[in-house]
Amino acid sequence: MKILITGASGFIGQELIPELLETYTDAHLTITDIVEPPIPSTASSKSSQIKAIKTDLTDASNVASLLEAGFDAVYQLHGIMSAGSEANLDLSLKVNLDSHRLMLDIIRTKFPGTKIVFASSCAVYGPAKPGEVFSEQTLPLPQGSYGAHKFIIEILINDLSRKGVIDGRCCRLPTVIVRPGKPTAAASSFASGIVREPMNGLKADLPVDEDVEVWVASPVSVVKNLVFALSAPAEKFGGFRTVCLPGQCVAVKQILDALEAVGGKEKRALVQRKDEPETERIVKSWPARIDTTKAKNMGMMDDLSLKEIVEGYAARLKQ
Repeated sequence: MKILITGASGFIGQELIPELLETYTDAHLTITDIVEPPIPSTASSKSSQIKAIKTDLTDASNVASLLEAGFDAVYQLHGIMSAGSEANLDLSLKVNLDSHRLMLDIIRTKFPGTKIVFASSCAVYGPAKPGEVFSEQTLPLPQGSYGAHKFIIEILINDLSRKGVIDGRCCRLPTVIVRPGKPTAAASSFASGIVREPMNGLKADLPVDEDVEVWVASPVSVVKNLVFALSAPAEKFGGFRTVCLPGQCVAVKQILDALEAVGGKEKRALVQRKDEPETERIVKSWPARIDTTKAKNMGMMDDLSLKEIVEGYAARLKQ
């Protein structure tokens, strides 16, 4: 099986690489990003099955060159994150919209039937009323360019799948915590930062109130469910090829409680409040409660507990 992963330098892409090679032992992966993606150490024994390419997918000639050999499956993970998209609309249009359209046009015309797994986001929704639960049937009313562009590509993938020219699977991701590495341009980046930085002995800024609720999921469940999305029969998705991945509604205070339970009070004391009105506005425009019945009926993995998520990150630090 030949699989392409775009945005493969990102955390999810890096975690997805070894998981796919473990699931599909004969797979050959092409991984690409704006910088040449590294081969994860956890996949080093299978490096002969991985081809890393540096390319700019906003350039039509680069997209054509990348796709010329065809793939059995494509993971479209690349994109500019939420705060970055708000700060630079032109860049968001190029990366989050135009580059995906370029890819889909070539695939549908030259390689019809290709499986497409698109990493969408719960940022497609608008703000919820207190206690309101959203699902795939809820009308998205995105309050940011990031969510708007994700939803546009979802609709395109659904339409192309309806017409039978691709086999699309759109996965709406929760906020993924705890992401290792440096902070990203996502408004939700703080949800990882308030654990990651303290666990590394560093101070962390908290740009929202502790009572703000967010919809989160562990890297473990998100990656396993992205792999599952590729293998699931198309009919499991039904007429609407979008699914909300399992996650959990938590208040920021609960994340801090989990940090304290694993790292101690001294770690929690490293988190300091810092007002960032625009970040809080974006975060509050996303729903914190999602009905994931569709995902669970398909057989997707439920999420870990918050304490298990933080313990998982602590274990990574010791590796």
